[in-house]
Amino acid sequence: MTKQGAVVRWVEAKGFGFIQSPQSNAQLFFHVRDWRGTAAPAVNQRVSFEEIHVGSKGPRAMDVRPENDRAASPAQPRQAVARPTTQHSQQHQRKTPSRRASPSRQAPAAWPALLLMLVWTGLLVGGVALGRLSWLFLPAAFILNLGTFFAYWQDKYAATQGQWRTAEDTLHGLGLLGGWPGAWFAHQILRHKSTKQAFRSVYWGTASIHVAALALWVLLPWLPIPALNH
Repeated sequence: MTKQGAVVRWVEAKGFGFIQSPQSNAQLFFHVRDWRGTAAPAVNQRVSFEEIHVGSKGPRAMDVRPENDRAASPAQPRQAVARPTTQHSQQHQRKTPSRRASPSRQAPAAWPALLLMLVWTGLLVGGVALGRLSWLFLPAAFILNLGTFFAYWQDKYAATQGQWRTAEDTLHGLGLLGGWPGAWFAHQILRHKSTKQAFRSVYWGTASIHVAALALWVLLPWLPIPALNH
């Protein structure tokens, strides 16, 4: 069924946006491939569209047209607007990594991370040897870090395809639980979230808190704690 609404957000560089409609309970995602106008979408522009639902990703708008243009000829080429925008987006994506992630800029952050990983690994192995941790923590840590790396890969793929992104709080939560080494390798290999300073600051905070809490748990029985005088 055809519905009406207005464009409330349009990201030109990535070729996607959102539509608000009184006939729908949530904002609807639409991609530039679904746009049928002769010019790029604009915020507050009135449009008509077909609503679909894909899995658990929420509603999506298809066949999006400027208002009063629904009767236009369906023979209009599907990629008339999408092709230039998509090429611009692809050029932007190709240029961005080469500009931001040079080896010289990533090298200084490698040594602190690798050193912290050695400390973290030593705490895990030592905790198991001393009986402070179950041996199940070792395979669990490995699986958690694989899952964290996959979460970063999925988020980067979604960013390039204009799909729903993984919340940054979720990525930080995985790091706080112990997936921060996997996140670091994702930064280096995928070049994802590797130069956003605010994100990096929170990332190092979660890594430090996790290692400090682990060290406290493993070493607490052997720490010299002065007795309280009564």
